[in-house]
Amino acid sequence: MDDTTTYTPKNILITGAAGFIASHVANRLIRSYPDYKIVVLDKLDYCSDLKNLDPSFSSPNFKFVKGDIASDDLVNYLLITENIDTIMHFAAQTHVDNSFGNSFEFTKNNIYGTHVLLEACKVTGQIRRFIHVSTDEVYGETDEDAAVGNHEASQLLPTNPYSATKAGAEMLVMAYGRSYGLPVITTRGNNVYGPNQFPEKMIPKFMLLAMSGKPLPIHGDGSNVRSYLYCEDVAEAFEVVLHKGEIGHVYNIGTKRERRVIDVARDICKLFGKDPESSIQFVENRPFNDQRYFLDDQKLKKLGWEERTAWEDGLKKTMDWYTQNPEWWGDVSGALLPHPRMLMMPGGRLSDGSSEKKDASSNTAQTFTVVTPRSGGSGDKAFLKFLIYGKTGWLGGLLGKLCEKQGITYEYGKGRLEDRASLIADIRSIKPTHVFNAAGLTGRPNVDWCESHKPETIRVNVAGTLTLADVCRENDLLMMNFATGCIFEYDATHPEGSGIGFKEEDKPNFFGSFYSKTKAMVEELLREFDNVCTLRVRMPISSDLNNPRNFITKISRYDKVVNIPNSMTVLDELLPISIEMAKRNLRGIWNFTNPGVVSHNEILEMYKNYIEPGFKWSNFTLEEQAKVIVAARSNNEMDGSKLSKEFPEMLSIKESLIKYVFEPNKRT
Repeated sequence: MDDTTTYTPKNILITGAAGFIASHVANRLIRSYPDYKIVVLDKLDYCSDLKNLDPSFSSPNFKFVKGDIASDDLVNYLLITENIDTIMHFAAQTHVDNSFGNSFEFTKNNIYGTHVLLEACKVTGQIRRFIHVSTDEVYGETDEDAAVGNHEASQLLPTNPYSATKAGAEMLVMAYGRSYGLPVITTRGNNVYGPNQFPEKMIPKFMLLAMSGKPLPIHGDGSNVRSYLYCEDVAEAFEVVLHKGEIGHVYNIGTKRERRVIDVARDICKLFGKDPESSIQFVENRPFNDQRYFLDDQKLKKLGWEERTAWEDGLKKTMDWYTQNPEWWGDVSGALLPHPRMLMMPGGRLSDGSSEKKDASSNTAQTFTVVTPRSGGSGDKAFLKFLIYGKTGWLGGLLGKLCEKQGITYEYGKGRLEDRASLIADIRSIKPTHVFNAAGLTGRPNVDWCESHKPETIRVNVAGTLTLADVCRENDLLMMNFATGCIFEYDATHPEGSGIGFKEEDKPNFFGSFYSKTKAMVEELLREFDNVCTLRVRMPISSDLNNPRNFITKISRYDKVVNIPNSMTVLDELLPISIEMAKRNLRGIWNFTNPGVVSHNEILEMYKNYIEPGFKWSNFTLEEQAKVIVAARSNNEMDGSKLSKEFPEMLSIKESLIKYVFEPNKRT
C-alpha cells in the first residue's frame, strides 16, 4: 500500500468491533497507527467476542465500550465525550439463513441502528468521515455468464431480508450525505473468511465439522458461485478506504477469483484428508439462494489496494487457527446444523437448536421460534422484460439469443417504427421494462442502397427512431438505441494514427453517405430525449464468420481492400455490455467500440494465421476504392474512455478479436 494519505483521522469509532471483520480492522489500525485513538462499540451479541480484540487490549490508544448502536443517548454521548471525527460502521446482523426466520431483528439492527448513528452525526456536526460497511448482496444475483462484474453504479436488487436491510441502510446513508452533507463513504464486499469467524458461516462451519468427523452440508446442488477474500486483505482494504476514499463514493471490495460452494467443500476436505464423496452431504436449499455474486473491483484498485493472499494460503491459515482454537466459540452445535438456528435475541447465543435458552441476566426462559427454510427456485430475473425492435436484423437476432441465454424475458415488437399507434400497442400488450431499438436501414448489400432509397431511409432511420423514442418517453421507458460511429472521419484535429479519438460530445463531420447523414441527424435530435441511451457501433464483428454482415466476412471476400486503422465493435463482447447498461439505466451517447484501432491488413493477417493459411489479398487506395463504390466510407478512431471507465474489463480491439473471434474459429 502507498504510504501517502489524503485523510488522517484522530478519534475513530468502530461499531461491531468484537465481530469478525471489524476486529481484524480494529486490531490492524490500533497496531499500525498509535497516534489514532480507537474507540470500539459492541453489544457482544452471539457472533461477537471480546477475545477477538485480545491483541489490542494492552494498547494505550484502545478503548472498548459495551453498548448498542440503537441507543441514541449512548451514541451521542460517545461522539461528544470521545471527540469522534471518524466512524467505521460494521455493526450488523449478517447471516442470510437467520434473516428468513428473524427478519425484524435485521431491520432493527441494520436499518434503525444505522439511522441512529446518522442522526447523531447530523446533530453533533463533528464527523469528517462516515464509512458504511455494506455487502455485495445488495446487487442481487449476477448473471451466470456475465463477464463484467457489478459496478458501484449498478442497480440494487436485493433478494433476501438481510440484503434488503443492508440496501435500506445504504439509502439512509446516501440520503444523509445529500440532505445534510455528511461525509459518507460506502463499501460493498465479497465473502470474507479467516481466523475468528463465527461458525455459522460456511468455511469455519465446514472446518469445525471436518475436525469432528461430521458431514459437510451443502445447500442445494453446490453449484452456487461465490468470491472469497482473506480477512487481512479486507482489513487492508478498509485501511485504504479510510485514508484515500472519496466522500460520496462507493467502493467494491472484491476479487475476480470465484469458486463454487461444492469446490470450497472439496478443498476443505482435501486439507483435512477427508474423502469428498463420503464427507459432503446435500441438503434442502434455503428460500432463495443467489446463484452468483460478481464484483467489478477496479475502483478500489486504483486507490492502491490489491488482493494479496492466495486461496490455498488463506485456507491453510484459517485451518491452522481453528485446529489450534477449537473451543474459541464454546458450544456452537446450533450453528453447525445444516440450517443454523442461531437467532439474534438479547442475551447471547443459542447453543443446541432447542426452542429455549436461559437468559443469563434474568434467569428466565426466553422462547425462540425455530423456522426450517423451504427450498427455493432458481435465479429470478422477472424484474426485467425487454421489448426488441429489429427481429430480422443481425443485432436484433443476437439480442434475442442473449436474452434466452441469460434467462431474461423478451419479445420482439410487431409494430413498425414509423407507425406510432402500433408502437403504443406493443408497449401496452408487452409491458416492457426496457426497449431496445436494433432496427434501421443500413442498406443491402451495403450503404450504397440508401443513396437511391432516400425517403425509405429517412422514414425508418429518422422518423421511426424519433417516434419510438417519444413513445418510450411518454411511457417512462429507457430506450437502448443502436446507432453508428460512421458519422466521423479523420481530420486535422483527429489525424489518422494519432490516438486522438472522437468523443461523445463531438459533432459529426462525415456526410459522405446518405446513410450517415440520417444517422447524424437523428443522433443530434435524440440528445433532447433524456430517456435514450445511444450506442455508436462501428464496423461490427462477431464470431460468426459466415454472416455476410460481419465486417471480417465482408473484407475477406473482397478482391482488394483499403488499409486504414479504424475503431470497431466486437459484438460477442459488447452486446452483453449493452444489456448491463440497460440494467444500470445508463443514458446519453456512448462510443460503443472496443478501445483502440485495427487496420484492414491487421485483421486479414489474423484471418490468415488463424483461419486460412493460404489466404491472400491486395490493397488499393481510397481514390481507387471511390471508383467502385457509390457513397464514401467513414474511417475514424472513436475515444473509448467513457465506456472503458464504466466497464474497465473491456478488452482492446485486437485482444477482443483474438479472444472472441479468431481463437474460437481457429483452424490452423
